[in-house]
Amino acid sequence: MKNLTLLLLLAVVTMSCTAQRNYAGVINESNGKVGIGTKTPDELLTVKGKIHTQEVLVDLNGAVAPDYVFELYFTGASEVKPDYKMLSLQELSAYIEAYHHLPEVPSAKELEANGLQLKEMNLVLLQKIEELTLYTLAQQKEIETLKEKVSKIEN
Repeated sequence: MKNLTLLLLLAVVTMSCTAQRNYAGVINESNGKVGIGTKTPDELLTVKGKIHTQEVLVDLNGAVAPDYVFELYFTGASEVKPDYKMLSLQELSAYIEAYHHLPEVPSAKELEANGLQLKEMNLVLLQKIEELTLYTLAQQKEIETLKEKVSKIEN
């Protein structure tokens, strides 16, 4: 009787532990790649579904942060990215009119076809914010100059 009770207890504990860890069909491993919600992971970790987290840390690993925008503006050249050229507002306007999206930003069709690379996109968006900041500062300088001219005319 004591052995039967011990055997039943062991069976219940084993079933309980197994039931709590039943990941069948949810987590899969294939060729060293882990899939959550997929049986065919195509990266080291592939998740088909939403991810809830408080933080994501992305290493740059050789990617260049867009300090080159300000470097070019203030020094006339960029050591970090020598081929970078900030478009004039007229060039930017022509590009947007022709392609209906910002330069270096993938089009909606490209994003739909290829997805979105977060590191790459965040760096491009930061570049665009820095460019917008410089455009705004230049426009503000021009506004101040025009205000001074108007003030002189009025006086």
